[in-house]
Amino acid sequence: MSRWRCPASILVLSALTGGSAAAQDRVTPAMRAEMESLVGAALTSSRAPEILRGLTDSVGPRLAGSAGDRAAVAWGVATLRALGFSNVRAEKVLVPVWRRISESASMTAPVRQLFAVAALGGSVSTPDEGITAEVVEADSLAAVDALGERARGKIVFIWKKTERRRDGGGYGETVPIRHGGAARAAKFGALAVLIRSVGTDDNRLPHTGAMDYDAKTPKIPAAALSTPDADLLHRALAEGRPVTVTLKIKTETGPDAESANVIGEIPGREKPDEIVLVGGHLDSWDLGTGAVDDGAGCSISIEAARLIGALPQRPRRTIRVVLFANEENGLRGGRGYAVDHASELSKHVAAIEADAGGDRATGYSWNAAPAAGAFMKEMEAFLAGIGADRFVKGGSGGADISPLLASGIPLLGLRNDSSRYFDVHHTANDTYDKVDPVQLNQATAAMVAMTYALAEAAEPLPRIPESDRTRRRPE
Repeated sequence: MSRWRCPASILVLSALTGGSAAAQDRVTPAMRAEMESLVGAALTSSRAPEILRGLTDSVGPRLAGSAGDRAAVAWGVATLRALGFSNVRAEKVLVPVWRRISESASMTAPVRQLFAVAALGGSVSTPDEGITAEVVEADSLAAVDALGERARGKIVFIWKKTERRRDGGGYGETVPIRHGGAARAAKFGALAVLIRSVGTDDNRLPHTGAMDYDAKTPKIPAAALSTPDADLLHRALAEGRPVTVTLKIKTETGPDAESANVIGEIPGREKPDEIVLVGGHLDSWDLGTGAVDDGAGCSISIEAARLIGALPQRPRRTIRVVLFANEENGLRGGRGYAVDHASELSKHVAAIEADAGGDRATGYSWNAAPAAGAFMKEMEAFLAGIGADRFVKGGSGGADISPLLASGIPLLGLRNDSSRYFDVHHTANDTYDKVDPVQLNQATAAMVAMTYALAEAAEPLPRIPESDRTRRRPE
């Protein structure tokens, strides 16, 4: 039996003996007793799977600016109201509009083979007749630069495997190719770019995702091949014979459209003006229904706050759920929130993001002053009971809350086991059936404990020092 299937009293019993004196002052016995109750409710009677199913099955794909995006905003408002949240509203955000119309690719020499391909988000179209050209290969952005004039008039193919890791680190090492490959290759006169999908699966389902252009270079089409097709192309090139590919992409880019951050609150009993923000992003890519990315994060956040709101006595501070717009291809929601709420950011005592899927939580990343370490050690000890005790200091918590870094708000990111996350990430396979309800509920348990502790503690966490308020690398 999985550890998180055990009764909550057994799960948390081993967590109640650790912690320093400073942490004990912050996480009191009464708080821990309430957290035990909340964890038990999350493990045994959570509505997170039901909330997730409602989003994925009734709304479907929801790329920023699409009809699905608008339906998701309406769903978010209706769901938060139905679940008893207060001050529910949709705060307007203008988002970019990009639409996939059609795409195809095939190897035409030395043999004919139809490929499974997906245009990268933001890619321009090919000519109507497509692009047929010889292929040259690189295995990194630096290797694209090294191609130099050999890339001129060619399709540049960037082949790099994404390593499967529990912490998802393989994605971070590979995704810069998706973001920057087209801009790099365009500098040397390439006609188009193909990449090996940034994913850990072996399905013939390509992974889309955002890419960037450089204003100083031409915009060239960019697409991802499914991993089996990319590996076939890689083997063909390794034989040393000329390889040609035909690529056809048709896309549309329109003017910015209106979307919204969806917000609902559980008002605090003593300090309602102090806010613990918890959330994920409401948008998804257009190929699947966005269950793991990031319907799971939305459902975890909503259910954690709902469970706390159902307590006989609510915590001291307000819990604000934010379902952010446009994380996937613009981050307009996160940036917009930071601007729209600038006057009250000094009253935000913490922000937590859930954007790492629906598998079991392994712990948190956190960024606050070093003095917050005592509290984190106590929470580590408590969450060890459900296997969510791997805490890592540093980072910006997640893409949507990263614009809050400059204000010094303590930032936390829920960390999930990512061993299989990048099998379905940004693919047509990102659907509700890929989420295990038991693991989703365990992640909700980890979220509800942390959210309650931050909202109820007598004193807020010390803020991020000025010296640490600069984002050092993209999420």
